[in-house]
Amino acid sequence: MRIIPAIDIIDGKCVRLTKGDYNTKKIYNENPLEVAKEFEAAGIEYLHVVDLDGAKASQIINYKLLEQIASKTSLKIDFGGGLKSDKDLEIAFNSGANQVTGGSIAVKNSEIFESWIEKYGSDKIILGADFYPDASGGKIATNGWQEESTLELIPFISDYQQKGIQYVICTDISKDGMLQGPSFDMYQQILNSTEMSVQVQSRTNNNLSTALKETSNLKLIASGGISTFDELPKLATLGCEGVIIGKAIYENRISLKQLEKFILNN
Repeated sequence: MRIIPAIDIIDGKCVRLTKGDYNTKKIYNENPLEVAKEFEAAGIEYLHVVDLDGAKASQIINYKLLEQIASKTSLKIDFGGGLKSDKDLEIAFNSGANQVTGGSIAVKNSEIFESWIEKYGSDKIILGADFYPDASGGKIATNGWQEESTLELIPFISDYQQKGIQYVICTDISKDGMLQGPSFDMYQQILNSTEMSVQVQSRTNNNLSTALKETSNLKLIASGGISTFDELPKLATLGCEGVIIGKAIYENRISLKQLEKFILNN
């Protein structure tokens, strides 16, 4: 399981929010590059960068910082926040992003999002499935988590899986920044449901597309609520392909030494 620290950016600074509320902003470092270099020094290879200014503005804003981190570290960066147009995507990739994450765009303009999968490939485009839990499991949220859609979480993921998506970052907004543990049960449900969906498709369609065959193993990235190191092996056992860790690192609940040891042993 990949360890993916998060850097969320507002006004060029490394911040964290609680439950996606911009009014809860806490600044942890004035220099995101400095933070990225600390991660790299600990043997970490991956980084999740969120342009929170971009999420609010519905267009990429902090691409200069992305460029700076990408050019001055060897970290493989997935970048999200406000990516709404082909131009935004080009800027992100030209600024050094290894992958990009689309959340709101996948809900509000599926045609564009599907064209990105087609153009760049399923190894470059990540589906952002941010949700508010409810009786049905969860409803997808959009626009920097400021709006809730009517789309249900698992059908939303399964639908895009059949359209070629492999990587999915799934964030339980109710847990994000709360340091109370991730949504183990929901991740298990997602992995079970998407695997079953593909099996059904393969049985009922002898001419199954190559894209669908490639997505038979969903690469689910857990996000939101990580609070202790002990949660990481549990997520790995569930079958999560990666885990995004934010506040737990910044609040010293999980040390970079622990993450370095985990990486070396796995």
